[in-house]
Amino acid sequence: MSTTVATQERIASYDIVIVGGGMVGISLALLLAEQQHPWKILLLEAQAYQQSNKAEYRPSFDARSTALSWSSRKIFETAGLWTALQSQASQIKKIHVSDRGHMGLTRIDAQEAGVEALGYVIENRWIGSVLLEKLATAAVEVMAPARVATIKPIKKGMRLTLEGSQDAIESSLVVIADGANSQTAQKIGIHSDQQPYGQQGIIANIALDKPHEGVAYERFTDRGPMAMLPLPDYQGNPRCALVWTEPAKKAEQLMAADDQEFLQTLQERFGYRLGILGQVGQRYAYPLALTTSTEQVRRNLVVLGNAAHSLHPVAGQGFNLSLRDVAVLADVLGSARSSGAEFAALEILESYQQQQLADQQNTLLFSDNLPKLFSQNSSAIALGRNSGLLAMDLIPGLRSRFARFGMGLATREAGHG
Repeated sequence: MSTTVATQERIASYDIVIVGGGMVGISLALLLAEQQHPWKILLLEAQAYQQSNKAEYRPSFDARSTALSWSSRKIFETAGLWTALQSQASQIKKIHVSDRGHMGLTRIDAQEAGVEALGYVIENRWIGSVLLEKLATAAVEVMAPARVATIKPIKKGMRLTLEGSQDAIESSLVVIADGANSQTAQKIGIHSDQQPYGQQGIIANIALDKPHEGVAYERFTDRGPMAMLPLPDYQGNPRCALVWTEPAKKAEQLMAADDQEFLQTLQERFGYRLGILGQVGQRYAYPLALTTSTEQVRRNLVVLGNAAHSLHPVAGQGFNLSLRDVAVLADVLGSARSSGAEFAALEILESYQQQQLADQQNTLLFSDNLPKLFSQNSSAIALGRNSGLLAMDLIPGLRSRFARFGMGLATREAGHG
């Protein structure tokens, strides 16, 4: 006769568990760790982290990149990360917005906006290595790889179990930041509303035959917007990051085309403002959709990053909006902790959501409506939008408002005085 010995379930307790250790999750952990409060934080990431060593970092021609806004720079400065990030950044000194086949265009200048740069383009691998190096010395416990098996509310927080483990994790607050269509959010009954655009985004790096001079090009076409963002030079040669939106069928053709055909089509669609386009790196394509979480806060729970809102890539607002969410959430949690309030209480988390509501709504509307406006072929609409672009080019006040929105300053300053 066999006997079974019951193993005692172990429970680990934390103030905050962050599910998802990408750029959003790590940024929140680091901002919280910078505060004066002794937070007990656990960061869970589904993938194993590669050993981070900034000294061994080497740029790659094919590296994917992120455009950081001015407001993102200020947030990373608060976390003590900007000096390192800036060393591998390309400044966006000007933004050139045009409507293919029409006269309307506008130019936005960092100097006129009173800033060093309107934004910065940095390779994701460099951002990741800077974040991970800081994380290694921060007061944050990390488990990677680790996947959430179950998540459920308990009397004073949330209880999680991990795949392959019988032990439990209890936390006053769980922050879900594991990407669009979050599996963790779905486990607790929070789903996503998805509105497909019927388009694909094609991403690749392009070699140029003349310097980009820090100009970012946003070109609207009848099939969708395209952007060429200035990257740091690679082996002494200029290059740009391409973000090209096309209907799904056309995108499939472009992905199947050889390099020469791809570059020829791109040159025809974009024009010659950057000279002859000499080389295309590895291409990636993904379907575009506006994805929003049905809920962002519950008692003891916050949904953050792409799990909360995943946007059209036009104007590069997705990560920058998420980072502003991160900064406001960290502020709200820190203030609650300082005042002795229950930081994971629903009213505290709702105050975070209320502070970010205008920023989120305005950014979502902007990112959603802009490509729709420029894809319409009606001559009356074309005249209206081109008149708007020309007016913006001629009237500094309009340009300034547009620039401040793109820099992530307009709604943030409205909410923070």
